[in-house]
Amino acid sequence: MTRIAVIIISIFLIITILSIVINIYNKLVMLKFNVDKSFGNIDVVLKQRADEIPNLVTIAKQFMNHEKETLNQLTELRTSFYKPTNQNTKTEIANETSKVLNTFFGLAENYPTLTSNINFLELQKRVSDLENIISDRREFFNDSVTLYNIGIHEFPNVILAKILGYQDKTILAITDSEKTYNGIQF
Repeated sequence: MTRIAVIIISIFLIITILSIVINIYNKLVMLKFNVDKSFGNIDVVLKQRADEIPNLVTIAKQFMNHEKETLNQLTELRTSFYKPTNQNTKTEIANETSKVLNTFFGLAENYPTLTSNINFLELQKRVSDLENIISDRREFFNDSVTLYNIGIHEFPNVILAKILGYQDKTILAITDSEKTYNGIQF
């Protein structure tokens, strides 16, 4: 009788351990694909923003020839956005693009002729709308990344995550200029 009990208990333990490993694996896979999906959603809007930058640069060049450094940065960031396939690299480029766009719109305020140009205003509104969409999707992406990063560090998930080679992912950061409010200026 005891031999049968040992076999039954052994089978039960093996099934329990397999079940736990399968559940952990499925959770890690779900977290990883959720991050990939949320990045795919934000990547679409980031691409739209990158596609709008040449239009902004073209119109602004007509009015601000001496502000070439900012315009060159925007052009370089747009070009570099299409090169990497790594999510972390694209995330860093998107963060840098947000900083430079804030600088760009700050410069535009110093040029009344530029801000009164209908083409510029329409493009500025389009990019602003895209920034709002990016903001919403960035929040979802950052939530997904946070859940993923927590998930791969929880015990016992960390063991399987290390075996599978899962690594921390980078969140989309908020720049200091996005955090400050200087009030409405006339």
